[in-house]
Amino acid sequence: MAVTDDAIEKIKGMIVSGALRPGDRLPKESELAAELGLSRNSLREAVRALSLIRVLDVRQGDGTYVTSLDPQLLLEALGFVVDFHRDDTALELLAVRRILEPAATAMAASAIGEEELDRLTAQLDALGPEPSVEELVRADREFHRGIVRASGNTVLCSLLDGLSGPVARDRVWRALTRGDAVDRTLHEHRAILAALRDRDAEAARSWATVHIAGAERWLRSAL
Repeated sequence: MAVTDDAIEKIKGMIVSGALRPGDRLPKESELAAELGLSRNSLREAVRALSLIRVLDVRQGDGTYVTSLDPQLLLEALGFVVDFHRDDTALELLAVRRILEPAATAMAASAIGEEELDRLTAQLDALGPEPSVEELVRADREFHRGIVRASGNTVLCSLLDGLSGPVARDRVWRALTRGDAVDRTLHEHRAILAALRDRDAEAARSWATVHIAGAERWLRSAL
């Protein structure tokens, strides 16, 4: 194991064991390095790496703190990484969405409010017959975020948000519009909303599965 990786594991071990809790300030660099049996350089690199993925918060002139470790905060790094995916990886990302998002959509059927359903319907109506790619990306993300948020599971919401950030959606949609998939996709959005209005969890799950599986199929042919 590389020295920096070892340092990361040791700091992570302190957090997992409860020796360091959310909001705690890390001991001074020299003290922590001695306690963990690390060089100050390797400790510094580990702190830098853990701050990039939002586990630690380095405050200039104040010290280094454990963050809240909130799932939404920690999963922000996932969205950053996903934006660098290759086109062939987009299919794998959609496959993960196909596993998770239908479940979230089914969960939302019993929880989503009429006001949110009206808002999502109005957004679809506002797109018109020939939306731009930018409009589609924005509307598509808001549509799915609204539904997944209504599931009430913040971890699932953050995970799916990270898997399909704006850059990732832009790349997928540009491929899909070349395949003339816009009309069918918007029709499926309306079918999902109809199932949610009926509080039919299984229909909502089925339509979400069809929707994402179709995107996979169109993207595969486009690539």
